[in-house]
Amino acid sequence: MIVFTSGTTSRPRAVVHTRAGLAAGMETVASLFDDGGGAGVGGAGVGGAEPVLGGTFFVLVPALTRGAPVALPARSPRVLARQLARLRPRDTYLTPPQLRDALGAGARFGGRVWTGSAPASAALLGRVRAAGAEQAWGVYALTELFPAAAVESREKAAFDGAGDLVGAPLPGVRAVPDADGQLLLAGPAARDRYLGEEPDPWVRTGDRARLDGAGRIVLEGRCKDMVLRRAENIYPGLYEPGLQVPGVELGVLVGVPAGDGDERLVAVVQPRPGVPEPALRAALSEPLRRMGAARPDALLFARIPLSGRSRKPDRAAVSALAARRLTAGRAGGRA
Repeated sequence: MIVFTSGTTSRPRAVVHTRAGLAAGMETVASLFDDGGGAGVGGAGVGGAEPVLGGTFFVLVPALTRGAPVALPARSPRVLARQLARLRPRDTYLTPPQLRDALGAGARFGGRVWTGSAPASAALLGRVRAAGAEQAWGVYALTELFPAAAVESREKAAFDGAGDLVGAPLPGVRAVPDADGQLLLAGPAARDRYLGEEPDPWVRTGDRARLDGAGRIVLEGRCKDMVLRRAENIYPGLYEPGLQVPGVELGVLVGVPAGDGDERLVAVVQPRPGVPEPALRAALSEPLRRMGAARPDALLFARIPLSGRSRKPDRAAVSALAARRLTAGRAGGRA
């Protein structure tokens, strides 16, 4: 089977999966649901009145093959909120943008909620649990290997190191940072090759990462998102979790050209509806100070552009937006 990458961060690539690889990936998903706690795919809830709600191949197929009823998420956040209330799914898989939209529409959750395809902060997972979910899981996955790791909201919230904790590699998954810090993954569920290329057992994720003392994967940002400021390499993924204070919907760090090959580091924050910017600016003051040498040169409040089918932050568009805002600010006499 050929699956195309989303094209969010680079030109889409045709990923070739074998039947054996697909079977291994679906078995991992089923085992993850089984081990997540309570009744899930393959558990006591299968085939009863508690369906699985999700719209991805690797969620729907394991559920169907094990006899669980499945439902596709509604596109409208308000309809999705009503759908969750009516169906009361035991397991729900939504992308982070879908979760944010559903929460904004007043959705209530139950059972276990899973999210992936884009970064999911501890704050977002905590909001899902506060909205009624028993567990809220972030899943680290790629088109080339699904799934690779998973972490529950309480474990993620307890992590106080730099970077984004995405969990321990799932059974069968091998995770190794290369000499440049890029995360390499391998395992039975990994893609066979890219169309037109030779097979390769290692998936080059494009993510900088390290393994902590417990062997868990901690992401440090996309390799290509590095910001060069005053001859210092700054990887946004190390510091972006610090932007997730209460009242922040989404926050990213981007570089804006400053001339002579140097860049300004800008924090762009999207407030949650109804949260005043002065209060957020005050709440962010200490987290920004703790970033030390990576402290942003500017803090802007704006709606963050999203792109691709997984609706990840469009960093190029955010950088362009920040450049326009900073230029307008200088022209108006504001720093």
